[in-house]
Amino acid sequence: MMMAQYRTFLRLFLSVGLLSQGCDSSVRCRNDNGTEVDWYILYKLPEKSDNGLAYLYMDSSTNGWKRSKNDINSKSGALANTLKPLLDFYKRQTEGFGYLLYNDQPPGKAAPASFGHSKGVLMLDRQTGVWLSHSTPKFPTYRSKNFWPDSGTLNAQTFMCVTYPYEQFKEVGLQLKYIHGYSYDSDIPKTFHKELRDAAQRRSYPKKAPWSRVTMLTSVQGQHFASFAKYTRFRDDLYSGLIVKILKQSMYVKSWGKMREPLLSNCDITHHVYNVEEVKLGKQRFSTTVDHSKWCVSHKGNWTCIADMNRECSQMKRGGGAICINDNKVWKAFRTLVKSHEKCEQMKM
Repeated sequence: MMMAQYRTFLRLFLSVGLLSQGCDSSVRCRNDNGTEVDWYILYKLPEKSDNGLAYLYMDSSTNGWKRSKNDINSKSGALANTLKPLLDFYKRQTEGFGYLLYNDQPPGKAAPASFGHSKGVLMLDRQTGVWLSHSTPKFPTYRSKNFWPDSGTLNAQTFMCVTYPYEQFKEVGLQLKYIHGYSYDSDIPKTFHKELRDAAQRRSYPKKAPWSRVTMLTSVQGQHFASFAKYTRFRDDLYSGLIVKILKQSMYVKSWGKMREPLLSNCDITHHVYNVEEVKLGKQRFSTTVDHSKWCVSHKGNWTCIADMNRECSQMKRGGGAICINDNKVWKAFRTLVKSHEKCEQMKM
C-alpha cells in the first residue's frame, strides 16, 4: 500500500489544484520590510566568514540570494517580523492564535533521543499559518522578545518559512506525527486540529508501519511543497532511503561536518547521494565544520530541500524530515553553493 502511495505521489503533486486564501491574517511569513510573502529561505553565514549574524535572503521575487541589510537577531529583520504574532501573544494572549515550538536542542536540557532530530516553529490562526523549519539549536529562546540564542552565532544555519492556509495544518500535524518533534513550548486552542494538539503534548507518533510519510502541501499562493517525514523505526537515512527514491534524482546533501559516524556518499543506489564538503557563497568559502545547516539539492531536475537531519549512522534511528520545492531559481541558488563534494569509493557509471 505504501509503495503504491509513493508511486502516485509525484502525479498527485503535479495534478493538485491551486489553493488561495483571500483573507486578512497577521500570521504569515514576512520579509525584512515586514511585507507578507508566500515563502522565504534564509541562509545565516558562519562567524568565521562574517560577524555570525549576517544572512542571505530569498523568496519568489528575488531571483536568487540577496544579502540582508539586517542581522539575523534584528528586531526589524525577516525572523522578527515573522515571529511578531508569537511575541505579541506572550504579552497579550491573543484569542484565536496557536503556536508550537519544537527542537531537539531546546533552551535548557537537550531532548531525549527517542524524539526526532528536528527543529521548527508553527504559528497559526483560523485563516493562515506559518511553518518555519530551521537548523538552529535553542531557537527561538523561551518566551522572550530576544528570540535569537547567542549560541546560534558561531555556525551557518538555514531557515525555510512557508505560509499555508489553516486547512493545511492537519497535514502538517500528521507530518509531525512521524517526525515526532520535541515540543518545548506550545499553546494550541482546543478548537484547532487535534493532530497539532497531540504533537504539542508529545504523544503523537506512529504505532504501526509504514514508518514514513510523504505528502504535498500547498501554500496560500498555490506553491507546492513536498514534505518528507520519517519515524525512528524507519531505520534508514532520510536522503538515500527516502528522498531520492521518491524524487528520482541524485542529490548533493549538506549536513553537519562534525559527526561521529558520518555516512559516506552513496553510489550503490539508482540515484546517488553525495556529501557536500565545502560551500561557496559568492567569494566566501567555508567547510561543513562551521555550517550547521541541513539541505540537499538535486544534480538535475530543480529540486531543493531544507531538512532536519544529518547523514550520520545514529540519525538513521531518529525521526526527522525535509520540505522540498521544485523551482529552478531556488535550485540554481543552492546548486551553485556546492563547491566540492565527497566522491563515492566506487563510482558506478
